[in-house]
Amino acid sequence: MAFGFGKKNKSSSEAPVPFVSEADTQDAENAGTEIADAEVAQPSADAVALPPDPADTVYERDLHGPLDVDEIETTDGYVDLGALMVTPLEGLSLRLEVEENTQRVIAVTLDLNGSSLQLQAFAASRSEPLWRDIREQIGLSVGAQGGEIEILDGTFGKEVLAKVPAQSDDGSRGFRVARFIGVDGPRWFLRGVLGGAAAVDSQAALPLEDLFRGVVVVRGEVPLPPRDLLLLRLPKDAMASAPATSGPDMGSAQGGSPLERGPEITTIG
Repeated sequence: MAFGFGKKNKSSSEAPVPFVSEADTQDAENAGTEIADAEVAQPSADAVALPPDPADTVYERDLHGPLDVDEIETTDGYVDLGALMVTPLEGLSLRLEVEENTQRVIAVTLDLNGSSLQLQAFAASRSEPLWRDIREQIGLSVGAQGGEIEILDGTFGKEVLAKVPAQSDDGSRGFRVARFIGVDGPRWFLRGVLGGAAAVDSQAALPLEDLFRGVVVVRGEVPLPPRDLLLLRLPKDAMASAPATSGPDMGSAQGGSPLERGPEITTIG
């Protein structure tokens, strides 16, 4: 399992997304050319929680994952990233996004078989789930760019398929596509962004969906306002080999487009 890390200027994060030509729009599962990275804007601190939607699909998280650390018997065998623990897998590469100003790790991306799963965990209250409100925020951001979203009943309940108009290197017009998934847990919310073929191909998404199910969230006991990012860190095995700097800064603006290119990543080991 390879480790890597990147540097960011603001609290934003990304995952690679495929380019879908206009000719392929009706058959997105055949698309797979990556031309950009999806930036996930951090939820607004003053967003208003909406009442539960009776049409929301019920997803039994406690049975199917992701899990809270109190719901597992042992932490042995996991890659410990602080607020998140993930299951190692042959061929899996792990990239961490580091905020330049604070040097804190703000996101982790799992790369497997040409697809990716970007993860962020947020603090939440015991009584107010976040996912419905965040879905609406994604829709507003994508709509502001002339894009569109589709709310789907997916593997983990409601999810967002986002498409933003784009142009490839050869001048052809089409869309950048990203698939947003989210699960509310006990005092935390876990968000994932599927990129690459996994954003548009259900079969390609299966291994990363399994990884998402297997994620363990460590909320901790420190009081945090809802929507604050939970603290991530480099795995202990990667600490000694991590260089002091993480390459050129290609940062992006706070609360920017959820489908913009982000920083380059340097692979370690």
